[in-house]
Amino acid sequence: MIPEPAPTVRELLAFYLEAGVDCALAEEPVDRLAELDAPPPAPRAAPPVEAPRPVAAPAVMRGEAAPAPDIAIASAREAARTAPTLEALRELMQNFEGCALKHTATQLVFADGNPQARIMFVGEAPGRDEDIEGLPFVGRSGKLLDLMIGAIGLNRTTAYIANVIPWRPPGNRTPTPQETQICLPFIQRQIELVNPDVLVTLGNPSTQTLLSTREGIMRTRGRWFDYETGGRTIRALPTFHPAYLLRSPSYKRLAWQDLRAIAKVLAG
Repeated sequence: MIPEPAPTVRELLAFYLEAGVDCALAEEPVDRLAELDAPPPAPRAAPPVEAPRPVAAPAVMRGEAAPAPDIAIASAREAARTAPTLEALRELMQNFEGCALKHTATQLVFADGNPQARIMFVGEAPGRDEDIEGLPFVGRSGKLLDLMIGAIGLNRTTAYIANVIPWRPPGNRTPTPQETQICLPFIQRQIELVNPDVLVTLGNPSTQTLLSTREGIMRTRGRWFDYETGGRTIRALPTFHPAYLLRSPSYKRLAWQDLRAIAKVLAG
């Protein structure tokens, strides 16, 4: 068997960029081979042992560990419950320290569009472009979403767009179940405050999280669900995430069927 040729530097960089790697771990490159030849460092004297002093628990700062998940979830629920407006909710989320994703993201990605819109779209989490601009769906998938909603006469002045997770996971990795549960009270309160007539969940993660289903998007898309806010029942329709349609364009036909169903409900 003939071995495959080693990738070039350009090919490696292209691969890392496609995988979501957009930053280095150190300011200067490290020659690991030179480290192997270097003599081992001299042992350091042990510092004198001091008696422990009682200290107050510090606030969570960037780069430090977040609180335990159950504490963070309870804190998020309490904070979200007390937000009377979207502006207040945004400020609470800006100051919330219970999710570790906040400490690796550039900024909070709260929402875009019209808070008085009759329709709300919810995806999973921001990507690199969203993390930079602070707005959801502004990259390639965002451009496709604009075309999709434009096909039924909507735009970002007549729709409201958000994500379940408001901070970008490092390297665009999938959010953990704990991270999702910590952020869930915030998007639930956001939906409650926007109070749309139609809620559209984009993709499998947001559908399963918000509609409490274990079925995949192939089974749930195109089916109407009831989303309960506690004070009102909102009609909800799952459909494909634009990023999935970019990878699998053959499913755009089904997505168009979902959009037509949404337009019919809005017109009714």
